[in-house]
Amino acid sequence: MKRKTILWIWVLLGVLLFTLPAAAASSPPAVGGVLPGISLPTPRDSAEKKYLGLSGSDHFKIPEIGATVVIIEIFSMYCPYCQAEAPSVNSLYARIENDPALKGRIKLIGIGVGNSQFEVELFKKKYAIPFPLFADGDFAIHAMVGEVRTPYFIAVKINRDGTHRVIYSKLGRMEGVDLFLASIIKLAGLK
Repeated sequence: MKRKTILWIWVLLGVLLFTLPAAAASSPPAVGGVLPGISLPTPRDSAEKKYLGLSGSDHFKIPEIGATVVIIEIFSMYCPYCQAEAPSVNSLYARIENDPALKGRIKLIGIGVGNSQFEVELFKKKYAIPFPLFADGDFAIHAMVGEVRTPYFIAVKINRDGTHRVIYSKLGRMEGVDLFLASIIKLAGLK
């Protein structure tokens, strides 16, 4: 009797494990839609906190970032494409920060899916990532964004009233920093 009960418990757990992910977002954020309610820890680093335009709370949602557009890279430190893309994303950051018309208006963040804080920090150090990266070790955010493969880029336009909409949502590497940035600028109506 005990064996049968234990077997049923394992079967039930197996069914739950395979059906719970199905309850997550079934597709990535759609252009024209809104982001799911992703909550991230406010960076402890004062420079990162200032870059994001955040105040004192422990957590924030992406539309609270002080920018007109936020570009989110969904990455994994184990993804060879993400590793290869790191210099291009760093170039994108530098292009934005060195352009007075874009600095402060477009901000970047990265979310390391399946990565612990230690792994995210290791990736940040190895590839000299200058913008804030966040860990998603339990895949919770990954589930919220449709369990996308990596790298995946999402750009969100934040309106003055605090509402937002997705203006870009695409899997894969950028097809050149200049082309990618020009596309984001056009989609956001910045120039």
